[in-house]
Amino acid sequence: MNSFPFDQPIQNVSELEFAIFCIENLAKIQDADVAQVYDALVQSDILNGYIIPEYEVLHTQGKDYIMEDLLEVMKERGVAI
Repeated sequence: MNSFPFDQPIQNVSELEFAIFCIENLAKIQDADVAQVYDALVQSDILNGYIIPEYEVLHTQGKDYIMEDLLEVMKERGVAI
């Protein structure tokens, strides 16, 4: 079930690199395996339903802001790693 009507696959290398950046940094913060984080983001639709559609805004922010924002979205959706 999608939370956002604009579920969007990765369109280009910049979005892919940003998704990898988010996944790797969330894994570090959560002291988790990268594959666990990826699976959680895909299953909760945070990757294609939030990170990618919000890429244009999110990628202009600093790392700390991005990580805090993503952790908040994960909390709101009940995603635990």
